[in-house]
Amino acid sequence: MARKVVNRKALREEAEAAEKAGLSAPKKKKKKAAKKKKTTRRASSAADAADVRKKVFWGVFNQSLKRVATFEYHEKKEAEKKAKALSQSGKSPHFVQKVKEAIEE
Repeated sequence: MARKVVNRKALREEAEAAEKAGLSAPKKKKKKAAKKKKTTRRASSAADAADVRKKVFWGVFNQSLKRVATFEYHEKKEAEKKAKALSQSGKSPHFVQKVKEAIEE
C-alpha cells in the first residue's frame, strides 16, 4: 500500500500565511522525560575457551554420511582410490571430503 506524499512546500506556505495572519500553528506538547532504568550488567556466558587447534584429514564417507576411513591431508590420492574401490565393490557410492579434528596436546 503506497503512502500519501507530503508536499512540504505547501505545508510551509500555509504555516507562513498563518503566522502573518496572527494565528500560530498549534504547538506540540513536550513529553515528560522518562526516568532511566538502571541497566544491570548481564552475566557473561562461559569464558571463551582457549583456541582449539585443529588438523585437516581426508575422510571417506558412504551415502549415509558415515565415515569409513580417514587419511592424512597429503594422502588425498589414496583416499580417492579407497573411495573408488568401495564404490565399485559395494552397493552405495562413496566420496572423499575434508574433515577437521581437534588436536590434543
